[in-house]
This record gives sequence, structure tokens and C-alpha cells, in this order.
Amino acid sequence: MTLVQLEYIVAVDTYRSFVGAAEKCFVTQPTLSMQVQKLEEMLNVKIFDRSKQPVIPTEIGSQIIEQARLILQESQKVKEIISSQQQDIVGELKVGIIPTVAPYLLPQVIASMMEKYPDLKLLIWEYTTEDIIHHLKTGVLDCGILATPLGDNSITEIPMYYENFVTYISKNSKLFKKKNIDANDLEDENIWLLNEGHCMRSQVLNICRSTKDNRLQGLTYNTGSVETLIRMVDMNNGATLLPELALAELTPKQLSKVRTFKSPEPVREISLVTHKNYIKKRMLNALKEEILAVIPKAMKQKKKKDIVGI
Repeated sequence: MTLVQLEYIVAVDTYRSFVGAAEKCFVTQPTLSMQVQKLEEMLNVKIFDRSKQPVIPTEIGSQIIEQARLILQESQKVKEIISSQQQDIVGELKVGIIPTVAPYLLPQVIASMMEKYPDLKLLIWEYTTEDIIHHLKTGVLDCGILATPLGDNSITEIPMYYENFVTYISKNSKLFKKKNIDANDLEDENIWLLNEGHCMRSQVLNICRSTKDNRLQGLTYNTGSVETLIRMVDMNNGATLLPELALAELTPKQLSKVRTFKSPEPVREISLVTHKNYIKKRMLNALKEEILAVIPKAMKQKKKKDIVGI
């Protein structure tokens, strides 16, 4: 049994395809298939049910793959021990981030990381929370940046900052003249929401439990973009909720439509998350430091704020 064979069966399980696994492992499909078959012959078990599409592991195969992931994670610690003694941060960091955080946080962070750590290769994907958690558990991602708490014992959460929610209200709304509002004020507003799968949608619904959403007659609008929500309010009235960092992108005219919540203000907790067995600690700490460097001091404290569940 070799580590390469274990890497191959983990890849097949992750991508549910021998062809896809081979591409990700940078080998030919026959080479990967041959090594998987050799491992199966050595163990005298079938790890994958090849009659199914996509390919799925057998019952015992799932147990073997789970153990293979642990062995591979432990083997990586040897490299981490060596890396911890080096001054330079070198290697590859695979990051998943939710779309409602990415455009407002990453541009500054990426520029700084690239300047400080030229030998670090950042691979970044925008995913929903569910996808990030799945990819952390399967090893596709090293870490994620998303809203917490998750309530998952297999995931380690490192809270970084607490971002206020604010309301963005049409000039035609009766709430436009108010300076501050509370959730009950939104009860009769048409609220524009992100589509299913986005954690911010769940958080907005938790803030506005009795609020109607996207109630324009004959229209159900599904979007994953905060910018689209803003335009829908601008063009079609109603209201939406925005994360605080998004305000930096608004024009003065748009800022006049922003209203803050009365204390305690609803916030979302943004954390750096990893699988509990994660080992690239130096890279993770470097990323965390760069994120905190661009976050306003007031957002690093959660006093007098109400963390909204997902």
C-alpha cells in the first residue's frame, strides 16, 4: 500500500469519477485506475462500485477512504514540521469564501498577501457555506471564510470580525424618514433576498421573521448577488439588508438609503474555518493577519451586538 494509491482513491471519492480524479492528480486515467485496482487486489475488497454513475464507494470502501484521508493528513504533518522551521511561507493554500464576503474583503487581502509572500500560491473559489464545509471535509479546500457558528464538531472556527447588517430602503418607503429602525419596522416591507443556499438569506430571514419577500406581483427573483439586490431596490422599490463592508461600494446617493438598526445591532460573525485536522498553521495565520489588518477596529469586537444565526 502506498500514499499515492491512497491519494488516488480519495480523489476518485471526491470527484466521483476516475477521469476527473486523474485530471486532478495529473496522471492518465489508465494509470490511476491500475493503481486503484492494485490496492483493491492487495486488500481483497472492492473499494468502488464501478457500475454506478457517478462512481460511488462500496460500504467497506467508504471506511477505507475515510481512513485514507486521515493517513494522508498525518503524512502531511512531516512537511509542516519542516515548513515551521523556515522563515518563508511557501506552498499552496486553497481557500473557499462565501460570495457575500468575497468582493468586499478579498481585493485588499490578496494584494497584500501577494506582496508579502511571493512564494505562496493562493487558489480561491467562491462557494456557498454548504459547499465549503463539504470541500473542507473532503480535502479539496484548506480553509474557508464564512459566517458562523456552524455547529459542526468536525470544523474548527476562528472568529475574526463581527459585521453589522444595515437596511437599504427605497425612497418611496415610509421608513425612509427614519434614522434607525428595528426588525419590526420591516414587517410590511417587500424584502429582496438572496436565493436559497446562501447563508445570508437565512440570516436576513432570522432578523425579519415575519417579513414578506420579493412580493412584486408575478415576479420571483433569484440572485446570488448583493449588488443585484441593491439595484432591485433602486429600480423596483422595497428594501433589502446589506453587510456593513458593502457600504464602501455605494455612491453618496445610495448611502442616503442606508439605515442602521437600533441597539443591539444584528451582526454576522465571520470566521476562518478549517477541518479539525488541518495542519498548514503558518499559512492560515498569515491569511488571518492580513484579513484583520484591513478590518476596522470596531468590527473586531462583538459587544452590544446580536450575532444572527445561519
